[in-house]
Amino acid sequence: MARYQNRVGPRWFQPLADTVKLLSKEEISPAGVHKGLFILLPVIGLAAALTAALYVPMVGLAPALSFKGDLVVVVYLLSVMTFCLGLAGANSADRFSIIGATRTLTQLFSYEAPFMLALLGPAIAANSWQISTINEFARGNWWMILTQPIGFAIALVGLMGKLELPPFDAPEAETEIVAGALTEYSGRGLAIFHLGKDVELVIGLTLMASFYLGGLTNPLDALWKVLVLLLVLTGLQSLFARLRIDQTVGLWWRVGAILGVIQLLVIIIGRWVGPFLPFLRG
Repeated sequence: MARYQNRVGPRWFQPLADTVKLLSKEEISPAGVHKGLFILLPVIGLAAALTAALYVPMVGLAPALSFKGDLVVVVYLLSVMTFCLGLAGANSADRFSIIGATRTLTQLFSYEAPFMLALLGPAIAANSWQISTINEFARGNWWMILTQPIGFAIALVGLMGKLELPPFDAPEAETEIVAGALTEYSGRGLAIFHLGKDVELVIGLTLMASFYLGGLTNPLDALWKVLVLLLVLTGLQSLFARLRIDQTVGLWWRVGAILGVIQLLVIIIGRWVGPFLPFLRG
């Protein structure tokens, strides 16, 4: 982002250095919180994200686990982190944390449905709810970014909204509410929450590359496709200023969900009409 904005930014290993520093620092439990929840919520969020990675073709390799319907399970597991963030903010008596928790959960319900609809498009085209099967289908056909461009755009914006990335970072707006739901977190808890969101980012980009960019065949293929998506996503973060929470929620819920449903209807109608096309041409 620093290079996009023509400024001097941190060195490339700064995120790793920050994580190591936070993991080594003392974690302070503020007064008025449920200590068990305070400690467990970041662990549960990270565990859910890592579990979701087992069903995804990470770095172009075959998933460690796979079964029919695992796409639905992965979508739900990727939502656990957001619920944990909301509960972490609600567990605190700090007003900034409570406001951040409210915004987090509000944004979840606005972006979850469009993001899931965007992933269902390739699933319906492949006639399967299994991620590995959809990946195989994408490898043997046209890139679905060409056949389903609306779904790709919805998935990209939906992923940014799920992870509260700029310009959809109203839930943790540092100029307004310090750090939102994570205002009172420090040390290990804060580091684990950040790690969980980073894991979800990699999983989300891998799913998009697998579904929309012709599938993933090997580590090199996965690396360049995920990096291209990351550059696009970072460019969007750099271009736009932060939206207000009402702009973030209201506009996208109406536009994103409606466009996602329309594309699904087009795909379903196309699958129903497809077998009759040779007959009609004859």
